[in-house]
Amino acid sequence: MDSSKEFLEFILEQLSELDEITYRAMMGEYILCYRGKIIGGIYDDRLLVKPIKSAVALMPYATVELPYEGAKEMLLVDDVDNRDFLAKLFNAMYNELPMPKKKR
Repeated sequence: MDSSKEFLEFILEQLSELDEITYRAMMGEYILCYRGKIIGGIYDDRLLVKPIKSAVALMPYATVELPYEGAKEMLLVDDVDNRDFLAKLFNAMYNELPMPKKKR
């Protein structure tokens, strides 16, 4: 099932207080980047983030889910209505995430 443009727009609105939130469409889903770093994505109308230490610390009881068959596990963000929490989560994750590799 593809993610809806409406859910993407809702998540982008929830993150609107953060600078440099970008996305790119990929096979009916959306990859989310924060200040140039891939932080997670929207898959089947679910916000999923990488399962790094800072995300686990803020969401210790988060469900681990697959964004699609054959992918690495990610954490389900179920508190998408809480703007403050989303900003805190993305800011906490930023320093731990690597910069994307340069394309040749």
